[in-house]
Amino acid sequence: MRHNVILLLAILMMTATSCDFMRVLAGRPTSKDIETRRLEIIKAEEAALQAKLDSIRIKEEKKVADSLAAMESLVSAGVVMSGPERLGGLVEESLPSHYYVIAGAFKERKNAQKLADDAAAKGYKVSLLNCRRGMVAVGLCPSDNIAEVGLAYESLKNELFFPKDAWVLVME
Repeated sequence: MRHNVILLLAILMMTATSCDFMRVLAGRPTSKDIETRRLEIIKAEEAALQAKLDSIRIKEEKKVADSLAAMESLVSAGVVMSGPERLGGLVEESLPSHYYVIAGAFKERKNAQKLADDAAAKGYKVSLLNCRRGMVAVGLCPSDNIAEVGLAYESLKNELFFPKDAWVLVME
């Protein structure tokens, strides 16, 4: 009977006291310690994520500022920037890049191909763009970054094959 009373008291003590009591006796962290640590980890992860977001935001703001400066530079240099309607529209509804330096548009595809070959031989990226009016435009240095196109335009001005009336195609 005495064993039953001791066993009953042990069971009662185990159920009446919390797990934290046993954790303290065992030298382990309590549920409050665990919760505090969990919140610290969450705050640290949130701070790291916020730092990444801030970094991305700063890069995007710089990219926009660079693009605006490049556009302003091109416009002030007298470079015409226009959409595909200047070519009478394009056969393709969308192009892989937003900006192209248009070096010329030709009724004869072979003439467009000759200019494209000259540009490619000098190391420039070339795209032949089919126009709705049956013409073929030679697009050079395709890019989604207007700043890159501005630099490419400046570089192209020094090439013998590059015409003075070249312009920048802007696909919206």
